[in-house]
Amino acid sequence: MFDRAAWPRVLPFALYMAFVVLNDGLGRLGVDDQQLRWLYAVKIGAVSLALLHYRRRYDELAWPRLPRRCWLLAVAAGALVLLLWIRLNAGWMVVGASAGFDPGGPADIDWPLAAVRLAGAALVVPVMEELFWRSFLLRWLVDPQFLQVSPARVNVRAFLVSVILFGVEHSLWLAGIVAGAVFTLLYMRSRNLWTAIVAHAVTNGLLGVWIIATENWAYW
Repeated sequence: MFDRAAWPRVLPFALYMAFVVLNDGLGRLGVDDQQLRWLYAVKIGAVSLALLHYRRRYDELAWPRLPRRCWLLAVAAGALVLLLWIRLNAGWMVVGASAGFDPGGPADIDWPLAAVRLAGAALVVPVMEELFWRSFLLRWLVDPQFLQVSPARVNVRAFLVSVILFGVEHSLWLAGIVAGAVFTLLYMRSRNLWTAIVAHAVTNGLLGVWIIATENWAYW
């Protein structure tokens, strides 16, 4: 099903999702949330090591020479996605109930724990997810030899399937679809993965700051 080029882009994402399943399973077995607090740090550490291991296989991460307007558009798009993310939360726009992630300590926020969560969401997750959803899956849906597919050549079917799947990965499914569409359009327009990564990082980073400031932990 996949050629050798796919695995460096699939395995970090699969590892991340395996930790999500592990966390949920341990919770269902009665493991206390306090005992699972640092599992996120282990997850991000494992994904980071996987990305570092495969770093020489990611030709799409070579630093690009893009016009300044591309970077400004990516930052603006990321901020726009944040604004939509915290508003697209009506009952019918949500699947399941997200327990979120509360880094609160006995008296105040556990700042090292919050910092790890923020750094993971803003620096590691965007790279891992964009490598999987945009660089791999979006193009693989066009042709299994996905490295030969230019982002500008992506068809409507691949766009819709990848965006919908990205959306339903999140409990805020409609917000996820909107975010996926924005990141995909940036990638297709610029033909460079870094624009999607930067937009994704801006969204996640600003969302994390907003969550800590407002203590809306369910959004994590």
